[in-house]
Amino acid sequence: MKRHHSIADQVIIALRRVIRAVDLHSRNLMESHGLTGPQALILKALQDGRLNAGELASRVSLSQGTVTDILNRLELRSWVKRVRDSRDRRRVVVRITAAGLSKLEKSPPLLQESFIQRFNALKDWEQTQLLSSLQRIAGMMDAEDIDASPVLSSGSVTAPVEAVEGALEPSQSMVRSKIGKQGDYKELK
Repeated sequence: MKRHHSIADQVIIALRRVIRAVDLHSRNLMESHGLTGPQALILKALQDGRLNAGELASRVSLSQGTVTDILNRLELRSWVKRVRDSRDRRRVVVRITAAGLSKLEKSPPLLQESFIQRFNALKDWEQTQLLSSLQRIAGMMDAEDIDASPVLSSGSVTAPVEAVEGALEPSQSMVRSKIGKQGDYKELK
């Protein structure tokens, strides 16, 4: 007798649920707070004090180029500020502004924060088993070589300013449509 869903189907359904949960959380964060997951992660890292871009990239496990792109967007919104280090004028550090702190305080916890809390509550053998299973799944999907950071967020880590602004204040005369894998946007008339 054939089961309604094979075990493989159940695994795919579970994966799809995870993907949808990440996507929904990312969309809700953007729509309700105008903030992407990676932006919130960087703002949280800056709560502890000033860091240069390299230190920040290391702390949030993103490339320095990606962090620089995100910082550019955060600086445009006056949520962070780049300043010369008072002790070493050659060094530029980033600090969170009062507006950035306010935005962060109003935003919900990141999806990975609740995940990590629940994951850490598991026994060591359960954590190891889950990691092993997920690594095997990544291999089966030819995804083991895809660069990824520990950020549960959908879409591009460096969404264009237009995408963020469109989510916050959609224009009647302009519709933006996502194209390509890079998260590029084009204007449609």
